[in-house]
Amino acid sequence: GNDVVTIITDKEVSLSAKFTCPEDGFSFPEIEPRLFSFNSPYGACQACNGLGTEDLWSEKICPVCTGKRLRPEALSVLIEGKNISSVVQMSISHAAEFFEKLLKSKDTWVTEIGEAPMREIRSRLKFMLNVGLDYLTLERKAGTLSGGEAQRIRLASQIGSYLVGTLYVLDEPTIGLHQRDNAKLIETLHELRDLGNTIIVVEHDEETIRESDYLVDIGPAAGVHGGYIVAQGPIPEIIKDKKQNSPTLDYLRGKKFIEIPKTRRKVTDNHDFLKIRGATENNLQNINVDLPLRRLVAVTGVSGSGKSTLVYDVVYKALSNRFNGSAYKPGAVKSILGLEYVNRAVNVDQSAIGRTPRSNPATYVGAWTHIRDLFAAAPDARVRGYKPGRFSFNVKGGRCENCEGHGLIAIEMHFLPTVYVQCDICKGKRFDRETLEVKYSPSGKSSEGKNIYEVLQMTIEEATSFFEDIPWLHEKLKILDEVGLGYLQLGQPAPTLSGGEAQRIKLSAELGKRDTRRTVYLLDEPTTGLHFADIEKLLMVLQRLVDRGNTVVVIEHNLDVIKSADWVIDLGPEGGDKGGKVVAVGTPEQVSKRVGSFTGEYLRKVL
Repeated sequence: GNDVVTIITDKEVSLSAKFTCPEDGFSFPEIEPRLFSFNSPYGACQACNGLGTEDLWSEKICPVCTGKRLRPEALSVLIEGKNISSVVQMSISHAAEFFEKLLKSKDTWVTEIGEAPMREIRSRLKFMLNVGLDYLTLERKAGTLSGGEAQRIRLASQIGSYLVGTLYVLDEPTIGLHQRDNAKLIETLHELRDLGNTIIVVEHDEETIRESDYLVDIGPAAGVHGGYIVAQGPIPEIIKDKKQNSPTLDYLRGKKFIEIPKTRRKVTDNHDFLKIRGATENNLQNINVDLPLRRLVAVTGVSGSGKSTLVYDVVYKALSNRFNGSAYKPGAVKSILGLEYVNRAVNVDQSAIGRTPRSNPATYVGAWTHIRDLFAAAPDARVRGYKPGRFSFNVKGGRCENCEGHGLIAIEMHFLPTVYVQCDICKGKRFDRETLEVKYSPSGKSSEGKNIYEVLQMTIEEATSFFEDIPWLHEKLKILDEVGLGYLQLGQPAPTLSGGEAQRIKLSAELGKRDTRRTVYLLDEPTTGLHFADIEKLLMVLQRLVDRGNTVVVIEHNLDVIKSADWVIDLGPEGGDKGGKVVAVGTPEQVSKRVGSFTGEYLRKVL
């Protein structure tokens, strides 16, 4: 009744038909795929339910499974001495090597039962290698992936599905990719096309544009100055077609290009440096780096080489702790020397400048306060006794109370997203009738006056001209216009701004400050989402910050930015545990001559 057969010979041997030891009663569940899934109650660690932590909100590792998320029985099954937890901790490149080695071993179990699934595994790993994701670990949490990484993983899964007749739309798939990996990605896109699919790519990367079959160029500029198809056709044809003109074609034809700086700021041995000694955070290999101050510094390297770890986990967190009193724990490093040469550290990222529509470019750079003061000083406002607060949509007084200054009314839709409709009282103008009756005119002529809503609706370009005679306000608006944001409305809600626009608004706010010397600015791929012409404007802003005595550190793959830097720190040579070393340091010209530097190899082509 116990499904046990006892064989009596010289020595008694008991054999069980179940996964049970007849001597001590130890039993093993039936081995099936769900045993190795932490999403299934059958395989998940019973103490943490497969979370790997003590509870959903805790960061404390589960003491039973030690973060491996599976029950002990699942972890006791080994292949080549490794359990499933050890395998998923591998990088994609290491996992590909592991399964390749298994396939070549010709072990009996491989040839009889494991060959088919392992070929599928190898095929999928190959797709991810081809889109430049070799440095990611198989267990990497989806929430920690960048947008570009997540998009390329989805792309790899689509290639593996072998669908045909499908339309794929990709938004800047080259984000975060080194030039070396671009070729692999383009090859993958061609492979997907050759299966019989159509691929639409929104892209600014020159190599990807040139490798496409057909170009649709929208412009000629941004915002109200754009929205037209200015050029379209097969790339070779429209480059030769003189009848078609657009800013993009100007760069593709070589008519316009981002020039190499005629002179670079020199870095000498007795220069002031931030000296990082013994950095070992994540994959950094106990490196020493000298980061020159008051210079434009580009930190380069293939994806996963340790750039963000060095710049943010080590340098920024250490500076932020010192100057901002933050609770960040700096990355593992023996010492950072030269902190006395720095007064402030600013992370200029692409996060939104505000979470609600009440935030806009004018409020962020401090122009809105000045505009409200001007309206409060207008003759009509003084007669009525209006103060600057009357012209704020954030407080009671002059705003429309029906919509509380939003201009929109939120309608809750049960089980559906909230719907926003225009306020039927102010018609979307955000202020009450009495406030809108007050007009401001720089010239003093009432016929040229604008009310507060009309000013909010102005583009930055229009507002720069309108407030030309108000020096302190004109200067703030002029900076926004100079960084290529002249097409935005003064009152454009923050949630509608792109990451690149938000980043340039933050840079404008810094340029508008009177004294920013000895500040270290850190930017992670600031060219994301930018056209060639916008990159040129961005570089102009970064150079102006350095001219003021500041340090600008950019993590970047864009060759136009790298060639414009004063100093380059190239990490690598590969990603993951094959990276984390300093491959080359010096001017762009010096790095381009360094053997073994992938960045240097591509830099040679543009210098």
